[in-house]
Amino acid sequence: MKSKKQEISAQENSMQEILQEFIDSQAILKGHFILSSGLHSDTYMQCARVLMNPNRAEKLCKLLAKKIIQQLGENPADIIVSPAMGGVIIGYELARQLDLPAIFCERVNGKFELRRGFDIKPNSRILVVEDVITTGKSSLETFELVKSFKGNIIGEACLVDRSNDEKLAEKLQTPVFSLLKIAVKTFDENNIPSELSSILAVKPGSRFLKL
Repeated sequence: MKSKKQEISAQENSMQEILQEFIDSQAILKGHFILSSGLHSDTYMQCARVLMNPNRAEKLCKLLAKKIIQQLGENPADIIVSPAMGGVIIGYELARQLDLPAIFCERVNGKFELRRGFDIKPNSRILVVEDVITTGKSSLETFELVKSFKGNIIGEACLVDRSNDEKLAEKLQTPVFSLLKIAVKTFDENNIPSELSSILAVKPGSRFLKL
């Protein structure tokens, strides 16, 4: 039986291995970014770089699925719902690992809607899946959509939790499962440090796309 020290060491090694997948895929970008939340940061997690490799996507989502099953059991949900665009690929692959159907919602005039014939049955158990959580805004908007169909949210899963919020689960009012937690500073537009404001800001997030 492993000691507490051995368990902590194993967890640290696992986290380092996961982080290395992001580093190897050049998914951790440095610069001046305006995040989907509207906050500014010098770091952007481009999970699409990680997920563009099917083998890497399978490996990471298998680890995330294992974490979810350990907490919620072998049959945790009825369906996965992801916000487009960032959550589409991870939602699909995680659904494959959990043997569940996967659908996604899209912004129409700034508000999430289900399109393409997708539907949520009343009282169905919903696992919401994103690539990265920063403020939880997209998650809460997805929850609002799910609840409008009378679905029951049983958890939120993501590859990266960069919220720096120890009370994220409390804020979302549901368990949160992430593979990686990264502490990255963010700034509102009135509080940008000089070393960051001197760099041209870019908007990499899909929320800025016009449909």
